[in-house]
Amino acid sequence: MADKSDSELIDALEQRVLRQGEPFELSDEVRALLRRAAEQVALSSRDADDALCSESTATTLLREISRRLRDGSHRLGSARHRAYLLRDTGDLDGACRQMEAVLSVEVVPIYRQRAESVLHEMIRLKSVAASGQVDPKLSDRTQLPILLHRVQQGQPLELNEGMRAFLRRSAADVGMSEAATEDALASPESAGSLLGTVMGRFQDASSRLNSALTRMMELRDAGDLEGARQQMRDLLAVEVVPRFRCAAEENLAGLFEEV
Repeated sequence: MADKSDSELIDALEQRVLRQGEPFELSDEVRALLRRAAEQVALSSRDADDALCSESTATTLLREISRRLRDGSHRLGSARHRAYLLRDTGDLDGACRQMEAVLSVEVVPIYRQRAESVLHEMIRLKSVAASGQVDPKLSDRTQLPILLHRVQQGQPLELNEGMRAFLRRSAADVGMSEAATEDALASPESAGSLLGTVMGRFQDASSRLNSALTRMMELRDAGDLEGARQQMRDLLAVEVVPRFRCAAEENLAGLFEEV
């Protein structure tokens, strides 16, 4: 049990007690877990101790802990997904509002911290959008759509050394040759086109991988392992973006382990 996180242990306890109806044995280990988990979801230690006086109230405590973890995870995941979609269309104000909405209701500290982290990232991206300068504290991938949106709005790239280094890294990330990249860095206009090409390659590769994974899992679940493997082979036959090739290779290797 020590190798599992408290949230995983709570999930397992909820499965046994609340879903399968097993007896709730309030051992010292279970009491300690519930006390820790209660603190992690912002329930007071006094309320937790009071709830641990009987099986009935301990069950209510477990149910509330599980609810807060489940609701918080779903709320954060959904809002983060919407925020990233808005970010990629250049709507950073809308992306910030997604996280602010989470923070207005969330009580679980870990989910608040994660929402604050995403909000902080979006605020930094606003500076990138305003200045057109690369932020070394942010990932290249998150800045690509922001800089591309500026170009699409008629604001040319400033080809300083930081921007050139950023574009070289980004082009390499999608499998573009050094020669093609250097040609594109000849002018702000061609560099702006390079941004669009890089973003397009990422989006196309992501779509290809997601589609192939969906088909792979359907075939695997139907017992057709060879058909599932072929989905990854077909993807590898056309994919040039290194990180997506790596994902396909890992999934293909995993399918051979399922013999």
